[in-house]
Amino acid sequence: MIALAGYLAIFIALGAAIGIVIQGIRYSRTGDASKLRLPTSVLLGAAITSFVLLEIGILNSDFSIAYIANNTSLTTPLLFLFAGAWAALEGSIVLWGLVLAGFIWLVWRQMGDNDGLGVLALAVMGAVAVFWFGLMATAANPFAVCTQAGSIGCVDSSWWPFVESVMPVDGRGPNPLLQNNFMMAVHPPLLYIGYVGFTVPFGFAVAALIRGDFGRTWLDRTHRWSLIAWVFLTSGILIGAWWSYEVLGWGGYWAWDPVENASFLPWLTATAFIHSAIVQRRRGMLQAWNFLLVIATFALTIFGTFLTRSGVIASVHAFSQSVVGPVLLGLLAVIVIGPLGLFIWRSAEIAQVPRLDSLSSREGYILANNLLLSVFAFTVLFGTMYPLLVEAASGDEVAVGRPFFDKASIPIALLLLLVLGIGSVSPWRVATPKLLWERLRLATVVGLIAGALAVVSGIDSTSVVLTIVLTFFVITAIVVRFVSVVNSRPGSKIKASGKVLRNEPGYWGGQMAHVGIALMALAIATTGGLATRSLVALNQGETAVVAGYCVRYVEPVSRVEPNRTVSGVKVEVMDASCTDVIDTLEPRLNTYPGSSQAIGTPAVSTGFVNDVYLAIAGGSGERIELNVFVFPLQWLLWAGGAVVVFGGLFAMVPKPPRRHRASYSSGSTEPTVESEASDE
Repeated sequence: MIALAGYLAIFIALGAAIGIVIQGIRYSRTGDASKLRLPTSVLLGAAITSFVLLEIGILNSDFSIAYIANNTSLTTPLLFLFAGAWAALEGSIVLWGLVLAGFIWLVWRQMGDNDGLGVLALAVMGAVAVFWFGLMATAANPFAVCTQAGSIGCVDSSWWPFVESVMPVDGRGPNPLLQNNFMMAVHPPLLYIGYVGFTVPFGFAVAALIRGDFGRTWLDRTHRWSLIAWVFLTSGILIGAWWSYEVLGWGGYWAWDPVENASFLPWLTATAFIHSAIVQRRRGMLQAWNFLLVIATFALTIFGTFLTRSGVIASVHAFSQSVVGPVLLGLLAVIVIGPLGLFIWRSAEIAQVPRLDSLSSREGYILANNLLLSVFAFTVLFGTMYPLLVEAASGDEVAVGRPFFDKASIPIALLLLLVLGIGSVSPWRVATPKLLWERLRLATVVGLIAGALAVVSGIDSTSVVLTIVLTFFVITAIVVRFVSVVNSRPGSKIKASGKVLRNEPGYWGGQMAHVGIALMALAIATTGGLATRSLVALNQGETAVVAGYCVRYVEPVSRVEPNRTVSGVKVEVMDASCTDVIDTLEPRLNTYPGSSQAIGTPAVSTGFVNDVYLAIAGGSGERIELNVFVFPLQWLLWAGGAVVVFGGLFAMVPKPPRRHRASYSSGSTEPTVESEASDE
């Protein structure tokens, strides 16, 4: 019954998506958004119904549905049972469709009368929905019924809901990695919301190209949607890194895995788009950049889905392998060829925009930022795709590993930090050397002092020292600028600070995010360049000293939990003298029903200076081998990421209305303090 109802809901959603496309095209001239009320509402209702029915089937262990039989089990804990709805290909597409339907409905809700641009944008978004719900109705049916049961799980299935079904005694359960930590219930939805959210600016960009409706209108309409998508994508990547650090046990949080790269690529281009959109909204420049970046961002979200779900790569993240790869590749081709064709067709009109007054200006530094982010994205894309292209062309297997990515990304990242620090405090139009030096003098001094102290303390890594210099340079420049703006206001400095933040939430939210990026850069440099890694073998009761910490093997630990068997060791982390216990950790191996593979789970003692990270490397009982890692300032990565996300959220706070907007005085190249800070 659930299979039939769910499949019917998918077909209703597909019909509604087709209706949005037809009605959107039909009424794009009149802009009558009311004609889209029914199809958008039906799409959302049907998408919710299909997702809820899948969850009901999962929570009731309806193993007559093949997806449920192969991705959940009777022993799966409730949290991971609920998350089973997006644990594999078919379910993840249901969630994707639900999020897309939600975005489409919310965009429609904000439309006014005579909104031709918005109606046509909804038609484009509806076409994207047609693809996803069409995929659910054909190659990726989440409600396919089980026709042949195995000892556990389903061996064969049929998309036809009226076929006679069988119900296995128990399901296979989720991939062990997907039930080893609660963050895997959070990480995929955050990424999906980020990915799907960029459908909105993509839809408006394509609609603007079709209508020849250039200028800042489509950017104003999508500014908040772009920030929402960017914040969710940032959060998803951050939670994914945390999951990798806390669960996988290899001693890190980012390995330049192809699927990690696939989520990072749209983040890079989306970050560039958000910055260049500010320039166009403020100065009417970089229009071509914005069209290309939004097309690239949306295309890269589909590319990331292709890498994850097609089976073309072997990755710890690639949990599903199926026949949808060619279909996703076809969609990617349409997304690239169609909008780029429109862009080329309109290129003469798009090119008619103001020119930069000076490269040394805020818009000039944002352009440099965009170029660096684009080079970064191309470098990551090249490193990710090169092995696949070589294998496809010649059959040879080659590897592009971490050394390539680290070597290529470090100089780009350092340049980005430098440009970020200068651009954050530069005025619009022209930034004279004298003005820049006044605003950056203290930041330069602080950065150089921090670098000198790092060298004196014994840090001999050039990249780490440079990162320290630039981190303090960026943060100091932003703080000094904030203090300067606050001091220009009369009265209480606390009240003035609040008013400054309230008046320009977009600008200061961006500066908060920049501070977070600088903190993350520092953490990445220290944990990558100054970390200590050791393999120690210990008998029960023995100790070993690693990087100023003493670890003592206390005893083996084993227990049976409702959904897994735990085998681990209890280890005390002490100071170098092996007298004062700092923490007691329990690295372990978890084994799940239906899987013989033991999943190593590290244990981490987090400190203000260092993280001590333990993972079982081998041995058992009386003698064990431990990987012991010491990561300096690891907490800064998570704290910096939280600051980035908070900055993005703060930038979405509505700006209070003003009677008079600040402007340039006649013949002046220097704006007032208020207009200088503004992002509009």
